[in-house]
Amino acid sequence: MYSLQRQCGRLLCGIALYLGFGALAWADETLWQALRSGEAVGLLRHALAPGSGDPAYFNVADCATQRNLSEAGRQQARAIGAAFHRNGVTTARVLSSRWCRCLDTARLLDLGPVEPFPPLDSFFSYPERADPQMAALREWLSRPYAGPPRVLVTHQVNITALTNVMPRSGELIIVQPLTGGQVRVLGRLEPGENLLPIFND
Repeated sequence: MYSLQRQCGRLLCGIALYLGFGALAWADETLWQALRSGEAVGLLRHALAPGSGDPAYFNVADCATQRNLSEAGRQQARAIGAAFHRNGVTTARVLSSRWCRCLDTARLLDLGPVEPFPPLDSFFSYPERADPQMAALREWLSRPYAGPPRVLVTHQVNITALTNVMPRSGELIIVQPLTGGQVRVLGRLEPGENLLPIFND
């Protein structure tokens, strides 16, 4: 009797795992398809850059005065780019904050030319810039668009202001632009080689 119960338990566990992994794969592909189709936009927090904020002597034109990607961060950015390629996004319109850690992340994705875009700049140390930057970003997102997938490389503070999501370094948030510059969060793809989804209710 015990053996039969144990076998049934294993069977049920196997079915649950099968269904769970099936749902995971389905959610993963749904997010990538939304990005590939142009229906959605990818918001990517820059890859690993140890520390917080920037030095007091920060100069946007001088990477030596900024907090930059570590070697692990550069490897992470390449791995994220490889995940894009594996999932059918081999070229994209890539816009980036002008901060070096974002520009470097964007270039290491290897998805095409990178366009510096000031509305994506960090306002962590400049809260007075938050409202005008977010207004400019929402206006940009509200424009009709037809073209390759769009990837915006920016900072935690910007992504949180737009989505109420607190992303980790290298995390990709997939959003659908709505009217009035609002967005709907479709899902989150974790940093790492596989970019597995985090489910949203």
